[in-house]
Amino acid sequence: MKRPTQVDVARLAGVSRATVSYVVNGLTDGRVPISEDTRQRVLAAVDKLGYVPDARAQALRSGDTKTIGLIIPDIRNPHFWEHAEGVEQEASAAGYHLLLSSIALNLEYGEDIFKDLSHRRIDGLILMGSFIVQSQEAQKLLISLRKRRLPIVEISDRNVDYEVDFVMSDYRAATVDVMAYLLSLQHRRIGMIYGVASPVLAEDRLQPYQDSLLAAGLPVDQALIARCGPTIEDGYQSALQLLQLPERPTALIAINDLLAIGALRAAGDLGLRIPTDLSLVGFDDIHMAKYLVPRLTTVSKVSTRVGQEAVRQLLVRINDPDIPQQKLSIPPSLIIRESTGPAPF
Repeated sequence: MKRPTQVDVARLAGVSRATVSYVVNGLTDGRVPISEDTRQRVLAAVDKLGYVPDARAQALRSGDTKTIGLIIPDIRNPHFWEHAEGVEQEASAAGYHLLLSSIALNLEYGEDIFKDLSHRRIDGLILMGSFIVQSQEAQKLLISLRKRRLPIVEISDRNVDYEVDFVMSDYRAATVDVMAYLLSLQHRRIGMIYGVASPVLAEDRLQPYQDSLLAAGLPVDQALIARCGPTIEDGYQSALQLLQLPERPTALIAINDLLAIGALRAAGDLGLRIPTDLSLVGFDDIHMAKYLVPRLTTVSKVSTRVGQEAVRQLLVRINDPDIPQQKLSIPPSLIIRESTGPAPF
Protein backbone atom coordinates (compact mmCIF):
# COMPACT_ATOMS: atom_id res chain seq x y z
CA MET A 1 0.00 0.00 0.00
CA LYS A 2 1.27 3.48 -0.89
CA ARG A 3 2.70 5.41 2.02
CA PRO A 4 0.42 8.37 2.87
CA THR A 5 1.80 11.83 2.10
CA GLN A 6 1.13 15.33 3.37
CA VAL A 7 -1.06 15.85 0.31
CA ASP A 8 -3.26 12.91 1.40
CA VAL A 9 -3.51 14.35 4.92
CA ALA A 10 -4.37 17.80 3.53
CA ARG A 11 -7.11 16.35 1.30
CA LEU A 12 -8.71 14.43 4.18
CA ALA A 13 -8.50 17.37 6.60
CA GLY A 14 -9.69 19.91 4.01
CA VAL A 15 -6.66 22.17 4.40
CA SER A 16 -3.59 23.12 2.37
CA ARG A 17 -0.44 20.98 2.32
CA ALA A 18 1.45 23.92 3.88
CA THR A 19 -0.95 23.85 6.85
CA VAL A 20 -0.25 20.14 7.32
CA SER A 21 3.49 20.84 7.23
CA TYR A 22 3.16 23.58 9.86
CA VAL A 23 1.20 21.28 12.18
CA VAL A 24 3.35 18.14 11.89
CA ASN A 25 6.57 20.15 12.23
CA GLY A 26 5.35 21.97 15.33
CA LEU A 27 5.36 25.43 13.76
CA THR A 28 2.04 26.55 15.21
CA ASP A 29 1.83 27.84 18.79
CA GLY A 30 1.41 31.45 17.71
CA ARG A 31 4.20 31.49 15.15
CA VAL A 32 1.80 30.50 12.35
CA PRO A 33 -1.86 31.61 12.66
CA ILE A 34 -3.59 28.19 12.65
CA SER A 35 -6.68 27.69 14.77
CA GLU A 36 -6.95 24.88 17.30
CA ASP A 37 -9.89 23.41 15.36
CA THR A 38 -7.77 23.23 12.18
CA ARG A 39 -4.83 21.72 14.09
CA GLN A 40 -7.07 19.03 15.56
CA ARG A 41 -8.49 18.18 12.11
CA VAL A 42 -4.99 17.77 10.74
CA LEU A 43 -3.94 15.57 13.68
CA ALA A 44 -7.07 13.43 13.28
CA ALA A 45 -6.27 12.95 9.58
CA VAL A 46 -2.65 12.07 10.42
CA ASP A 47 -3.88 9.46 12.89
CA LYS A 48 -6.48 8.00 10.53
CA LEU A 49 -4.06 7.67 7.60
CA GLY A 50 -1.09 6.58 9.71
CA TYR A 51 1.03 9.36 8.24
CA VAL A 52 4.67 9.43 9.45
CA PRO A 53 6.86 12.47 8.62
CA ASP A 54 9.92 11.73 6.48
CA ALA A 55 12.86 12.10 8.88
CA ARG A 56 15.31 12.64 6.03
CA ALA A 57 13.28 15.49 4.59
CA GLN A 58 12.90 17.05 8.02
CA ALA A 59 16.66 16.86 8.52
CA LEU A 60 17.33 18.55 5.19
CA ARG A 61 14.96 21.38 6.07
CA SER A 62 16.16 21.92 9.64
CA GLY A 63 19.86 21.16 9.18
CA ASP A 64 19.83 18.62 12.04
CA THR A 65 18.98 14.93 12.22
CA LYS A 66 18.15 14.45 15.90
CA THR A 67 20.59 11.53 15.76
CA ILE A 68 23.67 10.92 17.94
CA GLY A 69 26.38 8.43 17.00
CA LEU A 70 27.92 6.22 19.71
CA ILE A 71 30.98 3.97 19.35
CA ILE A 72 31.57 1.35 22.06
CA PRO A 73 34.66 -0.91 22.28
CA ASP A 74 33.11 -4.34 22.78
CA ILE A 75 29.51 -5.39 22.23
CA ARG A 76 30.03 -8.48 24.44
CA ASN A 77 30.87 -6.62 27.65
CA PRO A 78 27.85 -5.52 29.74
CA HIS A 79 29.93 -2.66 31.16
CA PHE A 80 29.82 -0.84 27.82
CA TRP A 81 26.12 -1.58 27.43
CA GLU A 82 25.52 0.21 30.73
CA HIS A 83 27.28 3.27 29.35
CA ALA A 84 25.13 2.96 26.23
CA GLU A 85 22.03 2.67 28.40
CA GLY A 86 22.83 6.01 30.03
CA VAL A 87 23.50 7.59 26.63
CA GLU A 88 20.20 6.27 25.25
CA GLN A 89 18.20 7.43 28.27
CA GLU A 90 19.48 10.99 28.14
CA ALA A 91 19.38 11.21 24.34
CA SER A 92 15.80 9.93 24.21
CA ALA A 93 14.70 12.39 26.89
CA ALA A 94 16.10 15.20 24.71
CA GLY A 95 14.34 13.91 21.57
CA TYR A 96 17.39 12.30 19.96
CA HIS A 97 17.85 8.86 18.43
CA LEU A 98 20.97 6.73 18.87
CA LEU A 99 23.13 5.23 16.14
CA LEU A 100 25.24 2.56 17.88
CA SER A 101 28.38 0.86 16.58
CA SER A 102 30.90 -1.48 18.20
CA ILE A 103 34.55 -1.72 17.16
CA ALA A 104 34.76 -5.31 18.51
CA LEU A 105 38.14 -4.49 20.14
CA ASN A 106 39.68 -4.44 16.66
CA LEU A 107 41.71 -1.33 15.84
CA GLU A 108 41.42 -1.59 12.06
CA TYR A 109 37.69 -2.25 12.24
CA GLY A 110 37.36 0.64 14.69
CA GLU A 111 38.97 2.98 12.18
CA ASP A 112 36.48 1.83 9.52
CA ILE A 113 33.52 2.34 11.87
CA PHE A 114 34.79 5.79 12.84
CA LYS A 115 35.21 6.73 9.18
CA ASP A 116 31.74 5.44 8.30
CA LEU A 117 30.06 7.41 11.08
CA SER A 118 31.97 10.55 10.11
CA HIS A 119 30.30 10.40 6.66
CA ARG A 120 26.79 10.04 8.06
CA ARG A 121 24.42 12.90 8.86
CA ILE A 122 24.54 12.98 12.65
CA ASP A 123 24.30 15.91 15.07
CA GLY A 124 27.08 14.69 17.36
CA LEU A 125 29.30 11.75 18.23
CA ILE A 126 30.19 10.04 21.51
CA LEU A 127 33.33 7.90 21.54
CA MET A 128 34.08 5.26 24.14
CA GLY A 129 37.39 3.48 24.53
CA SER A 130 40.92 4.52 23.69
CA PHE A 131 41.24 3.35 20.08
CA ILE A 132 41.68 7.04 19.18
CA VAL A 133 45.01 7.26 21.03
CA GLN A 134 46.18 4.01 19.41
CA SER A 135 45.46 5.02 15.82
CA GLN A 136 47.07 7.79 13.81
CA GLU A 137 44.37 7.36 11.17
CA ALA A 138 41.65 7.91 13.77
CA GLN A 139 43.45 10.97 15.13
CA LYS A 140 43.61 12.50 11.63
CA LEU A 141 39.91 11.84 11.18
CA LEU A 142 39.18 13.37 14.57
CA ILE A 143 41.01 16.55 13.56
CA SER A 144 38.98 16.65 10.34
CA LEU A 145 35.71 16.28 12.25
CA ARG A 146 36.67 19.04 14.65
CA LYS A 147 37.37 21.33 11.67
CA ARG A 148 33.85 20.53 10.48
CA ARG A 149 32.71 21.53 14.00
CA LEU A 150 30.96 18.22 14.61
CA PRO A 151 30.25 18.05 18.37
CA ILE A 152 32.26 15.18 19.89
CA VAL A 153 32.44 13.85 23.45
CA GLU A 154 34.81 11.10 24.57
CA ILE A 155 34.18 8.80 27.51
CA SER A 156 37.70 8.15 28.75
CA ASP A 157 39.84 6.81 31.57
CA ARG A 158 42.38 9.61 31.14
CA ASN A 159 42.58 13.35 30.53
CA VAL A 160 41.96 14.03 26.85
CA ASP A 161 44.65 16.34 25.50
CA TYR A 162 43.06 16.88 22.08
CA GLU A 163 40.24 19.36 21.56
CA VAL A 164 37.11 17.39 22.33
CA ASP A 165 34.85 17.42 25.38
CA PHE A 166 35.22 14.45 27.69
CA VAL A 167 33.86 12.63 30.71
CA MET A 168 36.66 10.89 32.59
CA SER A 169 36.42 8.07 35.09
CA ASP A 170 39.92 6.98 36.13
CA TYR A 171 40.41 3.79 38.17
CA ARG A 172 43.81 4.79 39.65
CA ALA A 173 42.65 6.05 43.04
CA ALA A 174 40.08 3.27 43.36
CA THR A 175 42.76 0.64 42.59
CA VAL A 176 44.85 2.08 45.43
CA ASP A 177 41.76 1.65 47.65
CA VAL A 178 41.40 -1.98 46.49
CA MET A 179 45.02 -2.72 47.32
CA ALA A 180 44.84 -1.00 50.71
CA TYR A 181 41.72 -3.03 51.51
CA LEU A 182 43.30 -6.37 50.54
CA LEU A 183 46.52 -5.56 52.39
CA SER A 184 44.48 -4.68 55.49
CA LEU A 185 43.05 -8.22 55.28
CA GLN A 186 46.66 -9.52 55.43
CA HIS A 187 46.85 -10.61 51.80
CA ARG A 188 50.47 -10.59 50.64
CA ARG A 189 50.32 -12.65 47.46
CA ILE A 190 47.88 -10.68 45.33
CA GLY A 191 47.53 -11.70 41.70
CA MET A 192 46.16 -9.68 38.80
CA ILE A 193 44.29 -10.89 35.73
CA TYR A 194 45.30 -8.27 33.19
CA GLY A 195 42.99 -9.06 30.31
CA VAL A 196 43.13 -6.38 27.64
CA ALA A 197 42.81 -6.15 23.86
CA SER A 198 45.71 -3.69 23.68
CA PRO A 199 48.71 -3.12 26.00
CA VAL A 200 47.78 0.55 26.54
CA LEU A 201 44.43 -0.34 28.11
CA ALA A 202 43.82 -0.67 31.85
CA GLU A 203 47.11 0.96 32.87
CA ASP A 204 45.04 2.84 35.45
CA ARG A 205 44.74 -0.50 37.27
CA LEU A 206 48.10 -2.17 36.57
CA GLN A 207 50.32 0.72 37.65
CA PRO A 208 48.61 1.44 41.00
CA TYR A 209 48.62 -2.30 41.73
CA GLN A 210 52.38 -2.42 41.26
CA ASP A 211 53.00 0.84 43.11
CA SER A 212 50.91 -0.32 46.08
CA LEU A 213 52.88 -3.56 46.38
CA LEU A 214 56.17 -1.67 46.40
CA ALA A 215 54.84 0.87 48.91
CA ALA A 216 53.92 -2.03 51.21
CA GLY A 217 57.44 -3.47 50.92
CA LEU A 218 56.31 -6.35 48.73
CA PRO A 219 57.91 -7.41 45.42
CA VAL A 220 56.14 -7.08 42.07
CA ASP A 221 56.10 -10.73 41.04
CA GLN A 222 55.48 -10.97 37.29
CA ALA A 223 54.37 -14.58 37.77
CA LEU A 224 51.33 -13.20 39.60
CA ILE A 225 50.31 -11.00 36.65
CA ALA A 226 48.40 -13.05 34.08
CA ARG A 227 48.32 -11.14 30.79
CA CYS A 228 45.50 -12.35 28.57
CA GLY A 229 42.56 -11.30 26.40
CA PRO A 230 39.36 -9.64 27.68
CA THR A 231 36.81 -12.50 27.58
CA ILE A 232 35.32 -14.65 30.34
CA GLU A 233 37.23 -17.64 28.97
CA ASP A 234 40.47 -15.66 29.18
CA GLY A 235 39.68 -14.90 32.81
CA TYR A 236 38.94 -18.56 33.48
CA GLN A 237 42.17 -19.84 31.92
CA SER A 238 44.31 -17.15 33.56
CA ALA A 239 42.83 -17.86 36.97
CA LEU A 240 43.56 -21.58 36.52
CA GLN A 241 47.16 -20.67 35.70
CA LEU A 242 47.56 -18.43 38.77
CA LEU A 243 45.73 -20.70 41.20
CA GLN A 244 47.87 -23.72 40.28
CA LEU A 245 51.17 -21.99 41.02
CA PRO A 246 53.29 -23.80 43.66
CA GLU A 247 52.65 -20.82 45.93
CA ARG A 248 49.28 -19.58 44.76
CA PRO A 249 47.86 -16.08 45.42
CA THR A 250 45.41 -15.59 48.27
CA ALA A 251 43.65 -12.77 46.41
CA LEU A 252 42.98 -12.03 42.75
CA ILE A 253 42.19 -8.71 41.12
CA ALA A 254 40.58 -8.94 37.69
CA ILE A 255 40.63 -5.72 35.68
CA ASN A 256 36.97 -6.16 34.75
CA ASP A 257 34.01 -8.10 36.09
CA LEU A 258 33.80 -10.45 33.10
CA LEU A 259 37.31 -11.69 33.84
CA ALA A 260 36.36 -11.98 37.52
CA ILE A 261 33.39 -14.18 36.60
CA GLY A 262 35.76 -16.50 34.74
CA ALA A 263 38.05 -16.54 37.78
CA LEU A 264 35.11 -17.36 40.05
CA ARG A 265 34.35 -20.44 37.95
CA ALA A 266 38.02 -21.50 37.89
CA ALA A 267 38.27 -21.27 41.68
CA GLY A 268 35.17 -23.43 42.01
CA ASP A 269 36.51 -26.03 39.60
CA LEU A 270 39.70 -26.25 41.69
CA GLY A 271 37.69 -26.74 44.88
CA LEU A 272 38.60 -23.34 46.35
CA ARG A 273 36.04 -21.49 48.45
CA ILE A 274 35.54 -17.75 48.01
CA PRO A 275 36.32 -15.85 50.16
CA THR A 276 37.59 -18.48 52.65
CA ASP A 277 40.43 -19.70 50.43
CA LEU A 278 40.62 -16.89 47.90
CA SER A 279 39.45 -13.27 47.76
CA LEU A 280 38.31 -11.93 44.40
CA VAL A 281 37.84 -8.34 43.19
CA GLY A 282 36.56 -7.07 39.85
CA PHE A 283 36.07 -3.69 38.19
CA ASP A 284 33.05 -2.03 36.53
CA ASP A 285 30.20 -3.26 38.78
CA ILE A 286 28.13 -4.70 35.94
CA HIS A 287 24.52 -5.48 36.90
CA MET A 288 25.11 -9.21 37.45
CA ALA A 289 28.00 -8.60 39.89
CA LYS A 290 25.65 -8.32 42.86
CA TYR A 291 23.74 -11.48 41.89
CA LEU A 292 26.71 -13.87 41.71
CA VAL A 293 27.38 -16.41 44.45
CA PRO A 294 29.14 -14.94 46.29
CA ARG A 295 28.30 -11.34 45.39
CA LEU A 296 31.33 -9.74 43.78
CA THR A 297 33.44 -7.07 45.43
CA THR A 298 34.13 -4.59 42.65
CA VAL A 299 34.75 -0.96 41.71
CA SER A 300 31.88 1.07 40.30
CA LYS A 301 32.00 3.89 37.77
CA VAL A 302 28.20 4.29 37.84
CA SER A 303 28.34 3.70 34.10
CA THR A 304 24.82 4.86 33.27
CA ARG A 305 25.57 8.25 34.84
CA VAL A 306 28.77 8.53 32.79
CA GLY A 307 26.72 7.94 29.64
CA GLN A 308 24.12 10.50 30.68
CA GLU A 309 26.76 13.14 31.40
CA ALA A 310 28.34 12.55 27.99
CA VAL A 311 25.03 13.33 26.30
CA ARG A 312 24.56 16.45 28.43
CA GLN A 313 27.97 17.69 27.34
CA LEU A 314 27.15 16.92 23.72
CA LEU A 315 23.85 18.84 23.86
CA VAL A 316 25.59 21.84 25.38
CA ARG A 317 28.14 21.73 22.55
CA ILE A 318 25.40 21.37 19.90
CA ASN A 319 23.63 24.44 21.25
CA ASP A 320 26.81 26.50 21.73
CA PRO A 321 29.68 25.32 19.50
CA ASP A 322 32.11 28.01 20.70
CA ILE A 323 32.26 27.25 24.43
CA PRO A 324 35.63 26.15 25.92
CA GLN A 325 36.46 22.44 26.19
CA GLN A 326 34.19 20.72 28.72
CA LYS A 327 35.82 18.38 31.25
CA LEU A 328 34.09 16.25 33.86
CA SER A 329 35.66 13.71 36.21
CA ILE A 330 33.49 11.10 37.94
CA PRO A 331 35.53 9.20 40.56
CA PRO A 332 34.80 5.45 40.87
CA SER A 333 34.30 3.84 44.27
CA LEU A 334 35.08 0.49 45.88
CA ILE A 335 32.02 -1.63 46.65
CA ILE A 336 32.75 -4.35 49.21
CA ARG A 337 30.56 -7.44 48.92
CA GLU A 338 30.93 -11.14 49.75
CA SER A 339 33.83 -12.24 47.55
CA THR A 340 36.59 -10.79 49.77
CA GLY A 341 37.72 -11.72 53.25
CA PRO A 342 40.81 -12.23 55.45
CA ALA A 343 43.80 -14.03 53.98
CA PRO A 344 43.86 -17.75 54.86
CA PHE A 345 46.59 -18.85 57.29
